[in-house]
Amino acid sequence: MRVPPSAVLGLAVTAGFVCLAVFAPLVAPYPYDSAMGKVWEDPSPAHLLGTDMIGRDILSRLIYGGQITMLVALGSSLLSFGMGSFLGFFAVVRGGWVDQVLSRIVDIMMSVPTLIVALVLLSILPLSLSVLIVVMGVLDSTRVFRLSRAVAMDVAVMDYVEAARLRGEGQSWVIFREILPNALTPLVAEFGLRFIYAVLFISTLSFLGLGVQPPLADWGGMVKENKDGLIYGEVAALVPAATIAILAISVNLVADWVLTRTTSLKGGRGA
Repeated sequence: MRVPPSAVLGLAVTAGFVCLAVFAPLVAPYPYDSAMGKVWEDPSPAHLLGTDMIGRDILSRLIYGGQITMLVALGSSLLSFGMGSFLGFFAVVRGGWVDQVLSRIVDIMMSVPTLIVALVLLSILPLSLSVLIVVMGVLDSTRVFRLSRAVAMDVAVMDYVEAARLRGEGQSWVIFREILPNALTPLVAEFGLRFIYAVLFISTLSFLGLGVQPPLADWGGMVKENKDGLIYGEVAALVPAATIAILAISVNLVADWVLTRTTSLKGGRGA
């Protein structure tokens, strides 16, 4: 299938963000925590995006902030998908009371707004990147559980799954060799959407003061640090906000293409 221009653009922009994050120490012109100029300087050859409220280079903090933001978002997304998909598949394979108990626990967790639960947990737990990843991953795994369980229920009734059970294959075989390969495509598409949700979530937590802590930089924290400059017409807070929006749009373009491709392939097979 021909890749549409929107997906190509999304892939290119996303790859650019990833490269900047991976090679941040080589690409960033200045250290992320050192004041290299005056307060809220305008863009110039020395500081391409200007400086922040204490004179740090915004471009450098933006590059390092992308590294931290995407690290936390990727770690929490992997954790949520690993936990949520396994429990969703396990609930379908076991069925009965196991499925009912897991489903009701997920319903209870989803009945409370995720942001409120995260704020409560992070207010009593020590703030670190590992704690952020675990809290975000566990909370987001409920959504992945719902999706993986729904997909697994469609796959579990297929003839090849029944044949595997009749051969005497164990639950691990059915989950990892029969259900997972046939449920992987929608999960991959959903992974992009959940990754962007994690980026927005960690940015929200940092803006509220319970995310990534100074002197580390992340995009939500940069918006919080420079928001007072908007009163004086300074745009330092808008740069990281725009960066979050650009990354979200680019990943969504790729995820939409994956979903469209999956739907068209299923339609072609059905026809």
